[in-house]
Amino acid sequence: MSGHSKWATIKHKKGAADARRGKVFTKLIKEITVAARIGGGDPDANPRLRTAILAAKAENMPADNIKRAIQKGTGELPGATYEEAVYEGYGPGGVAMMLEVATDNKNRTISEIRHILTKHGGNLGATGCVSWMFSMKGYIVIEKGKADEETLLNLVLDAGAEDMTEDGSHWEIFSPPDKFHQVVDRLKSASITPAAAEVSRVPQSTVKLSGKQAEQMLRLMEELEDHEDVQHVSANFDIEESVLQAFAQAK
Repeated sequence: MSGHSKWATIKHKKGAADARRGKVFTKLIKEITVAARIGGGDPDANPRLRTAILAAKAENMPADNIKRAIQKGTGELPGATYEEAVYEGYGPGGVAMMLEVATDNKNRTISEIRHILTKHGGNLGATGCVSWMFSMKGYIVIEKGKADEETLLNLVLDAGAEDMTEDGSHWEIFSPPDKFHQVVDRLKSASITPAAAEVSRVPQSTVKLSGKQAEQMLRLMEELEDHEDVQHVSANFDIEESVLQAFAQAK
């Protein structure tokens, strides 16, 4: 998945920036609230909630904020009701895209997403048009300097991972969603901190982009991920790591 590990680390670093923390917290609170509403407020019995709480803690969200988000989800506290939706479409060069949203106004959100896609050379598609290209996986990125290949491979396979591949200056680790926490915990117990870790839709194939289309795609990804209702964007672009690095440094 050339370039995906670099994009994942760029997202992670960008999300941790203080200037954007308010927007990051809003997205995380929505995810915690929805997860608690659907699966209950006990993270030990609700894997999705546990994942959301870990993501919130990684961004240094105060414990009180997390607690209130859970209570809003379970109905112990009043709060907005968020609906979930998954939209499918295409980016520049025919890149397949899936957008997961949480919103209190679906009509507003889909109108805004359609506008963003069109502005950057993409378009919304019908339900099912690209979902077959993606599989839900635990996805973990490790910088190569953190561990040697053999040690890391043995460690993650023993913890339940399915595969580990090379992507430029990073290792990409894939696991079944239900083994994700197990693999992350094993890495942390070995003092190996992931550059990025999430349960997401992983593409089965990729579309190579360069030049103007690559720049368009990255601007599209950035604007979509900045939208307050968009929780996650999955796309099967293949962009050289050097182009991604230049894009990140220009910000």
